[in-house]
Amino acid sequence: MALRPVMVNIKALDASAVGRFWAEALGWTAYSAGLTTYVGPAGGLVWPDPVAVCVDVVPVPEPRTTTKNRLHLDLATTSTAHQAEVVARLKTLGATPVDVGQGDVPWTVLADPEGNEFCVLEPREVYRDTGPVARVVVDCTDPRAMARFWGEAMDWTLHEVTDDHAVLRSAKGAGSYLEFLRTPGAKTVPDRVHLDLLPYPGDDKAAEVARLRALGATDLDIGQGDVPWTCLTDPEGHEFCVLALS
Repeated sequence: MALRPVMVNIKALDASAVGRFWAEALGWTAYSAGLTTYVGPAGGLVWPDPVAVCVDVVPVPEPRTTTKNRLHLDLATTSTAHQAEVVARLKTLGATPVDVGQGDVPWTVLADPEGNEFCVLEPREVYRDTGPVARVVVDCTDPRAMARFWGEAMDWTLHEVTDDHAVLRSAKGAGSYLEFLRTPGAKTVPDRVHLDLLPYPGDDKAAEVARLRALGATDLDIGQGDVPWTCLTDPEGHEFCVLALS
């Protein structure tokens, strides 16, 4: 038994507008899926996508706080010129430069129209085959502990683990990487952005949730009521959801 990450869930005051931004940013398509805006590769709605970790923008009434998100996307580029082109294009779409204390680095830190941070990376050979999202990055205090929990929670392969970061990727060797990055300071506010996981066909969602609890996950009540998904937190308090196969 195992789970796979299928979506990055972003809360937004204007889900349609934020969804359109991310569709343009990634070169994907925004699909209206009920109240949410689902952003996935062009060519027609496919859920779950067999390769990509997609984006689902969910409307909420609460504005974002000024606290930096502990999960963000890093976008891939193929050359220095391409990086500059992407940054310029994203600014025309409503992205703004932000300072999160990054200092003098080769990547560019931006925020989407509602202030959610993301990075446009300089070209790196390791991300040549990831698609537009090079990696999903999660701030944490103990990457080794995160590697143990998430390595057991999902069927993704652990590529590297040090005191500073842990890196996982689909065992198929395709799509984005997932990186847990050691960052000063512990989580203090609810996440505006989180991962959604999905069981495989034939697996039992309730059994998967029970397995996660045994690994150290904790139940989370955010007022979701009677819904088909289960809200949990990992051992460092990062929220995530286990979705139903529908």
